[in-house]
Amino acid sequence: MDFSKRRDLVFIILAGFFVTNAIVAELIGGKLVQFFGLFTQSLGIILWPVVFVLTDLINEHYGKQGVRKLTYITVGLIAYTFLLISIGLNIKAVSFSPVNDEAFNTVFGQSQWIIIGSITAFLISQLVDVYIFWLFRKRTGGKMIWLRATGSTVVSQLIDTFVVQFIAFVVPGKWALDEFLVNASWGYSFKLLVALCLIPFIYLGHFAINKFLNEKPKDLAENT
Repeated sequence: MDFSKRRDLVFIILAGFFVTNAIVAELIGGKLVQFFGLFTQSLGIILWPVVFVLTDLINEHYGKQGVRKLTYITVGLIAYTFLLISIGLNIKAVSFSPVNDEAFNTVFGQSQWIIIGSITAFLISQLVDVYIFWLFRKRTGGKMIWLRATGSTVVSQLIDTFVVQFIAFVVPGKWALDEFLVNASWGYSFKLLVALCLIPFIYLGHFAINKFLNEKPKDLAENT
């Protein structure tokens, strides 16, 4: 397999996990769970740090243009998911359906608000993530992967967490404003903790990709 085909294969694999994590996070996001007995969050929160790790890997190996293209594609697919769910909500279940209309609407009706919030938050936070990532990369001369990965995540996940939870839970009346501020703050802290724990996997991902592509780490064009 030549180099270009290897690069294409790596991108397809990263993109596949990226899109899958983003959409599944939307679909399971209506379930609220408690973490450590301290705060309540959407179950989908456990998948978003993985999305941001994948963003960093794509940023590093495919540049700004790679992340932006994949972000726009993912937003389109999330919107498509929203459309399909909306259609499903308006089709009546038969009397012997194991999932009746009430149960279906309870799960996927709430997911609609999460999807609206996520599309907004995801698009803004991803574009901010790209900008911060390359700002750090320039300033460090391509060194200190952990710094640009963590630095971009600190800013982008702050935006992502507060925007998505406000639209998903405050707008439909699920949380009061003070409850939102507490839960969003805890959620952001949780995401940062997970992001820090995933730093070794970022290095592992870079190593595996460089090994597969048989190339040494090098500066990428920004592909603006």
